[in-house]
Amino acid sequence: MAYINKSKIKASILIADVASWLCAISLMALVLMSSVRENNLRNWDSRRGNQMLMSHRPCDEIYVVGEGETLHTISDKCGDPYIVERNPHIHDPDDVFPGLVIKIVPSNHNKSLR
Repeated sequence: MAYINKSKIKASILIADVASWLCAISLMALVLMSSVRENNLRNWDSRRGNQMLMSHRPCDEIYVVGEGETLHTISDKCGDPYIVERNPHIHDPDDVFPGLVIKIVPSNHNKSLR
């Protein structure tokens, strides 16, 4: 039987242990970095989405009333002062509820058609 050098075995085990620890640390670093990146992307998307919602953009021709909206707030938001006249199905301007579908013709839209 050949003589086995115990110091070489110990060195090989030490190298294997160090390599496995380095792999484990590298894997943990990758997981943490991807988690941070995903959170940053979510925050960036939500900030961008809020900016898009806050910007004054024209409304679609068909508008669905949301929670807490009134004809006055919709008129201001969409630039259509004649919502009641264009929507004969609205009998009481104070009786507006979420889910009500109304026709909107923004004033910006009228200017662009001229």
